[in-house]
Amino acid sequence: MNIMDFNVKKLAADAGTFLSRAVQFTEEKLGQAEKTELDAHLENLLSKAECTKIWTEKIMKQTEVLLQPNPNARIEEFVYEKLDRKAPSRINNPELLGQYMIDAGTEFGPGTAYGNALIKCGETQKRIGTADRELIQTSALNFLTPLRNFIEGDYKTIAKERKLLQNKRLDLDAAKTRLKKAKAAETRNSQLNSARLEGDNIMIWAEEVTKSEQELRITQSEFDRQAEITRLLLEGISSTHAHHLRCLNDFVEAQMTYYAQCYQYMLDLQKQLGSFPSNYLSNNNQTSLTPVPSVLPNAIGSSAMASTSGLAITSPSNLSDLKECSGSRKARVLYDYDAANSTELSLLADEVITVFSVVGMDSDWLMGERGNQKGKVPITYLELLN
Repeated sequence: MNIMDFNVKKLAADAGTFLSRAVQFTEEKLGQAEKTELDAHLENLLSKAECTKIWTEKIMKQTEVLLQPNPNARIEEFVYEKLDRKAPSRINNPELLGQYMIDAGTEFGPGTAYGNALIKCGETQKRIGTADRELIQTSALNFLTPLRNFIEGDYKTIAKERKLLQNKRLDLDAAKTRLKKAKAAETRNSQLNSARLEGDNIMIWAEEVTKSEQELRITQSEFDRQAEITRLLLEGISSTHAHHLRCLNDFVEAQMTYYAQCYQYMLDLQKQLGSFPSNYLSNNNQTSLTPVPSVLPNAIGSSAMASTSGLAITSPSNLSDLKECSGSRKARVLYDYDAANSTELSLLADEVITVFSVVGMDSDWLMGERGNQKGKVPITYLELLN
């Protein structure tokens, strides 16, 4: 019975406190009650923490979209994470494209130009898919996880203490209001001294003032203590920024590694596609007894152009012959090319330039000439004209 009485009293006290806070909050909104303002330093810390939380959430969510564009896959990974289970391994888009290319190349025949090129491209796409998977894993571990830990851990603690500070402030201001009302009532009653009844009221209000002053001291102490706790937590936001900066550097390094790998894979693929033999140009369906790397895409496009324009296409073997002779030839530019430095010549697709070989020049380059402009040009961007 005593335990039940205690629970009922505690419940009643909690309800009274909640009602008091609600009344104080409402009167503040209506401008009918004064509000204790936090010091400027604490307000700045609270603003900084809120700003950090908002932008951390935005960066985290958009990074997830960048690493996994498929929303269904993100939802599935979220569900598995909440269930504390590992998500099943899923083939990514580059890997799937690579597998399709390899299967198609095998079907068309590895000895054909197109089939061999598809296989080479497919293998490169699968390497890019593997690199993409490594980027996601590294970024999730070194970047997304720390950001998520802040949102779900540190900031939740800050928000909890901040709410408690708000409650302590409401209690403090409610105590100030009660003391103010008690003093006002005591003053009014002290002016009425004509009857004994008023004298009794003076004693009652004096006791109320004493009680309110004691309550104010307690609530002020609790508020100051909670403000200090909240301030200490908020000052840790600077350390959070420093930690997130290190995580950001890790993310940038992971991206740099990924893009460097992709660039190298594509560079190797481009070289492979540019090293196919000339017999692939004359007959794309011809089967070679010796496996060859692949086919050059612009040469395939050139064969189509030659059939409509009447111009003969020069194969890589003819280009090699040109490098061994001292004469010059006219060549059509297949694609736009931006010079990497002053020794190279920028090109525009479909323009005709003069090319010739120079002793000691790299086998993948010729010297190009357009009017009074001269510079190195890549062989794979040219179509020699007869």
